[in-house]
Amino acid sequence: MSKEIERKFLVSSLPDLSKAKKAVVRQGYLTAPDDSTELRLRQKNDAYFLTLKGVGGLVRLEREAEITADQFETFWPETEGRRVEKERYTGHLPDGLLFELDVFSGDLVPLRLVEVEFTSEEQAKAYVPPDWFGADVTADTRYKNKTMAIYGVPD
Repeated sequence: MSKEIERKFLVSSLPDLSKAKKAVVRQGYLTAPDDSTELRLRQKNDAYFLTLKGVGGLVRLEREAEITADQFETFWPETEGRRVEKERYTGHLPDGLLFELDVFSGDLVPLRLVEVEFTSEEQAKAYVPPDWFGADVTADTRYKNKTMAIYGVPD
């Protein structure tokens, strides 16, 4: 079983992103708002993915498969009203961990979130974020992409 162990934070201030990789992302959700499992379509630059995510906060099931552009476009209309668009910057933190910083567009401007993935729950719980990270929103379901795709920026 594939597990995702990650923490998510608001962004207090943008770091130097000159060495980060940038991707343009659009994603939409095929599952209904009250479904505990998420089934997501994602386009990341010229790559396309179908992702299943289970319920959870710090740790949750994740399975992903790359799909074709035609397969993506076949199902994309079904995500109407449940979409997110963003630019994702991926880079390394001074401690060697990888960050993914999302700068949202459209209805989710001016939201910015950063995620860090870990190899164990212990590592995730012991993590001390850098100064440019803001509040930890890992357990706050209002900041899940699916929730924001449906309801917008949290109050």
